Formats: sequence, C-alpha cells, structure tokens
Amino acid sequence: MSKVLKGVYSAVATPFTRDQQIDEAGLRRLVDRTIESGIHGLVPLGSTGEFFALSRGERECALEVVLEQTAGRVPVVPHTGATSTAEAIALSQHAEKAGATALMLVAPYYEPFSIDEVKSYYKDVAGSVSIPVMAYNLPAATGVNLTPQILGDLIDEVPNVKYVKDTSGDFTAAAQLIHEFGDKVSVFVGWDTLFYAALLEGAAGSVIGAANVVPRQLVDVYDAIAASDLELARKLWAKLFPVMSTLVSGGYTAAVKAGMELVGHPAGPQRAPGAALAGPRLRELEKALAAL
Repeated sequence: MSKVLKGVYSAVATPFTRDQQIDEAGLRRLVDRTIESGIHGLVPLGSTGEFFALSRGERECALEVVLEQTAGRVPVVPHTGATSTAEAIALSQHAEKAGATALMLVAPYYEPFSIDEVKSYYKDVAGSVSIPVMAYNLPAATGVNLTPQILGDLIDEVPNVKYVKDTSGDFTAAAQLIHEFGDKVSVFVGWDTLFYAALLEGAAGSVIGAANVVPRQLVDVYDAIAASDLELARKLWAKLFPVMSTLVSGGYTAAVKAGMELVGHPAGPQRAPGAALAGPRLRELEKALAAL
C-alpha cells in the first residue's frame, strides 16, 4: 500500500487473558471488529497497546498476528520505538519484513536525552528501513517535546519521516504543524478531545485509542467533515465528546479497556501493575457510552 495515509487509525489495544498473557484470539477478533466498523488503518503496539509492558518477542508476535488477520484490508502501522536505538532498529526491521505499511516511532523515553540525541535516534532508526516513518510526539511519557520547529528540522533531515502523530495535547502546536509543515508531512493528532477540531484545521487524521470503543462513531464524524457536512459533523461530535472527555480524564488505557468491556467487546485487564477502571470515572464512562 503506497498511498498516503489518512483517516481514522485505531491505536489498537492489546487483549490479555485473565492470567495476563496475550489473548491471540481476542486480538484477532478486535482486528476484525475494528476493520468491519470502517476504520481506515491500524496502529498496534503503541501506548494504548501497552508496548511498554511487553517483551520484544511479544511485540513481534502480536504484530505478526495483526498483519495476518488484517490480510491487507487496511494499512498497518506498528509502533516500534524503544529505549535504545538498537532495539528500535531490530523491531523496525522485523516490522518491515513482516509487511507493515509504515512505522510509528516514539522518541526514546526514561532518560532525558538532548534534542540532538533524539534526532540521531530518528535518523538511525528511520535509516534502517525503507518504509515511511511516523514520528510520535508524546512528551508526557518521553520527557522531550518535539515542537513544530524540531519536527520541521527532522522532516528535512530524515527523508522517510512522512507523518507526525502529535499527542502533546497542545492544539497550537498541532495547528502550526498542519499549516507550516503540511506540505512536507501528514499530521495526525492523537489527543481524543481534539479529534474534531484537528480535522477541521486540516489534519490528515487521527491515531486514537477510542477507536477500540467507538470506531464507527469516529469514522462517521470524519466522513461528515470530509463531505463538508459540518452541521452533521457537529451533531455527531456533540454526542461523542463526553466519551472522549472521560477517556482522557485519567489513566487512558484503563479507560479504553473499561469502555471495550462496556460495549460488549472485552479485552481483559491491563498488564500489571495497571489496575482496572473503577469508581466515579467508570460510572461516568458508562453513562457517556449509554447516551450514544
């Protein structure tokens, strides 16, 4: 698939069994359900996919399952970032060989690396593959904010960085990326409550964990905006916004997995030490989903 990526991409959750092993059958069901809901692409093994709690072997195995089950129906863009360049290269080369359309790559995390070190990481990892790369800006987890200017430099210096996923929550930064660098890179916004506004601003799409819970509703909003039916888009978004707001109001993966359970498509627990959603947030999410 050589076409330019755009649309609603699901940040695929990783289903676990009760003993916290990867639930392969559940992952296959999730892939089918998401694609059948009209989603435009899949991004497995990202933050919502709990990559940080998986071994390298588990990440490679889960990706192979997703690619096999997808069977070319939509693009698959796995996250292959890691704390070391060598690990990220190994994961990226495996993904390319397995048949990934492109890669999503978060900056190295835990250690507060300098901007020059982060750029070197992107150059080395992206240079190890021939498929496009999506730079993933997640400053809350990595400790480094890839500002529009930094990303603009990176786009110029690394030819196969063709996409950016911005999950900074900073809409000003997202708008700058879209308007100042949109001729060089396709911008995906990953903050749930900014989904509608980002599409109106001209984002190529979104990589969004909420697509595990409400994929059809997100695609309906995207389609209405693409058709310039802004009245319909606004009505659909008004109904959906309470769900988005609840998802981002605390621990995100716990909320996504709770949402999946509530809509009848459970994906098991988070891998420990992640706990299940409970209390007022769970009741709020249940109420928001019921209203749909």
